Amino acid sequence: MGKEVYTWTQKLNDDIRMRVGYVHSFLRTARSKQQTYEVLVWQSARKAGKEWVRMSRREDYEKRTEELLMPIVTKNGVEIYDVEYVKEGSDWYLRAYIDKPEGVSIIDCENVSRELSDVLDKEDFIPDAYILEVSSPGLGRTLKKDKHLEKSIGKEVEVKLFKAVDGSKEFSGILKSFTPQELVITEEDTPRTFQRNEIALIRLALDF
Repeated sequence: MGKEVYTWTQKLNDDIRMRVGYVHSFLRTARSKQQTYEVLVWQSARKAGKEWVRMSRREDYEKRTEELLMPIVTKNGVEIYDVEYVKEGSDWYLRAYIDKPEGVSIIDCENVSRELSDVLDKEDFIPDAYILEVSSPGLGRTLKKDKHLEKSIGKEVEVKLFKAVDGSKEFSGILKSFTPQELVITEEDTPRTFQRNEIALIRLALDF
């Protein structure tokens, strides 16, 4: 292996910190290992092969990663918020989001990332080229699962739809309730109901 290169950049402000959250990850190739650390973003890539994946394989990667991650987060005093394996541009990303009541730190992300990377290297079940990231979900976190919605009842959320309703694809209001089929928010005390299969994205609203 080549020498490790560390780059420190402290340039992102508190506003970005709240929007983005902390991220820790790292780059590996057969000849060198580079770790680039910023206050909020420590990015990396690992190269291993193909650039495509079927949906069933993607879900399997997420499930297996979450299983490997569980004892690591327990050891480090944090919890799993979400795990996703997604493609952005030409790159695949394996992202693990961790959380705790008082909020995670960059040290939490770093510790979990290092341990998770070691386990992934050992198990080696993803043959694709991918970027591993471990981060906090941030304040404007995406609410993908029922457990996320349950914790957000009574909070302001932003809802983005696949198709426009009443001339708009974006709505915001207080999350009142949800079922497997529907989600209800209130806009200035007026309830609005959405079918969940029509929703592209739900996230906590940022209020500065």
